[in-house]
Amino acid sequence: MGSEKLFCKGGGCTAKLGAGVLSRVLERLPKFPPDPALLIGYDSKDDAAVYQLTDDVAVVQTLDFFPPMVDDPYTFGKIAATNALSDVWAMGGEVKTALNIVCFPEKEDLNVLGEMMRGGAEKVAEAGGTLVGGHSIADADVKYGLSVMGTVHPEHIYANNTPRKGDKLLLTKRLGVGILCTANRVGEASPEAMQAAIDSMTTLNKYAADCCRKYHVHACTDVTGFSFLGHLHEMLDGGHSARIQAGDVPVFEEALHHADEFLLTAAGQRNRNHTAPFVRFENVPFAMEEVLFDPQTSGGLLVAVDAEEAEALLSDLRAAGAPAAIVGEVTDSEDIEIRVMG
Repeated sequence: MGSEKLFCKGGGCTAKLGAGVLSRVLERLPKFPPDPALLIGYDSKDDAAVYQLTDDVAVVQTLDFFPPMVDDPYTFGKIAATNALSDVWAMGGEVKTALNIVCFPEKEDLNVLGEMMRGGAEKVAEAGGTLVGGHSIADADVKYGLSVMGTVHPEHIYANNTPRKGDKLLLTKRLGVGILCTANRVGEASPEAMQAAIDSMTTLNKYAADCCRKYHVHACTDVTGFSFLGHLHEMLDGGHSARIQAGDVPVFEEALHHADEFLLTAAGQRNRNHTAPFVRFENVPFAMEEVLFDPQTSGGLLVAVDAEEAEALLSDLRAAGAPAAIVGEVTDSEDIEIRVMG
């Protein structure tokens, strides 16, 4: 494959623009006349757009791409595709088609490009979708991802900002992959922890979403570059608060160690700067704070579900192989939006 300097400079969802910067840009975009068929657009900060076609069918549209966060192009392709596909399941939909988005240096080894796209194609197939084409750009740096189209019944959409008081919050994957990838770039992550992170980042959220379909899910989002706390802040949307039990949150234990050694990401600090005013920590160690602000690449689903169904959903998720946990609950608005308790 191509040189590591070329391929892995630090990417994944840590390469996202910060939430604060992005919000300021989006606020200045022109407002379009309301379209009654547009059920969810960018103004709601949701995971994907949803456009209704018939009484029974709405289209879910999303795209995601980023630079590599691992050195192996085949593995990177799988991670990037898994991450992009996730938005459809976070909306309650099913994947139908995908288009490749590729930036690649024209003079570099095209075998690297082929391996990257092979990894992505395998994940599209596993998702039950069809890869139908794409677009490529000659660029100085490698970037890869997908534009994905799915479908959902208009009455069965999972919005990201409609939780209800009393809902339990479930998280379906461990946190800490951003910190582990940072540690790996400087040779500090153990092979075992890095492989566990890769396994997590290449696990489709399809299987967790399949479990959720049997229950009354009131809100759902996938945890990616804005961190667990950033995406929870978007879910609460000024209308509710949440209490999180830090000890119940699934994490990669080695990520806590690296956080204590200050092997952190710039994106994680941007997440802290943006979301910290809405969060109060009570007896939570510094390392756990950092993991909760850590940008996740291809993270799990954060699900707000009816409290009476939470244990049954958790059982189903664990039976499907997800390291899921009930991590907190939604409350009425309190004096602080998110309370994280040790």
